[in-house]
Amino acid sequence: FQKFDEIIEGHFIEKIKTIGDAYMCAGGLPLTNKSNPIDITIAGLKIQKFIKEYGDQKRANNQDAWQLRVGIHTGEVIAGVIGKKKFAYDIWGDAVNRAARMEQLGQIGRVNVSGVTYEYIKDFFDCTYRGKIEVKNSDELDMYFVNRLKPEYSDDTEGTEPNAEFLKILAKY
Repeated sequence: FQKFDEIIEGHFIEKIKTIGDAYMCAGGLPLTNKSNPIDITIAGLKIQKFIKEYGDQKRANNQDAWQLRVGIHTGEVIAGVIGKKKFAYDIWGDAVNRAARMEQLGQIGRVNVSGVTYEYIKDFFDCTYRGKIEVKNSDELDMYFVNRLKPEYSDDTEGTEPNAEFLKILAKY
């Protein structure tokens, strides 16, 4: 989780909390920005890259490796500090629930985004459409796997590090 904290810190993302083995974070708050779907997608790819490399090291030493799913949805939330004795900053709303569905219905080692998030990021990332997937309450949501930053925007072969040209574009947000 410390490495996750380091990754998100560089992408204007706020850690909300850990829940057991789950790590919840959000972009675009407490200060609003328009690049948050892109920022959080890059962070998701970097987290998956870290977990893969860390897992490879563990397996090389005959140890169990930790694996994870990343789920991302973009939408409005309610955010605030709750509690009288132990204050906690938290977020609520449909967007939080949909992000949880993206994680639950994703695949280990992948970044799964909703159709809403895809519309924000599609010009910058190579994605694979998964179709409409049924979620809780009989809803169906469009889902996409994010494979990488497009090569023209990437500074590495894995497509996780933005290049100078991409950073110029992102700065306009």
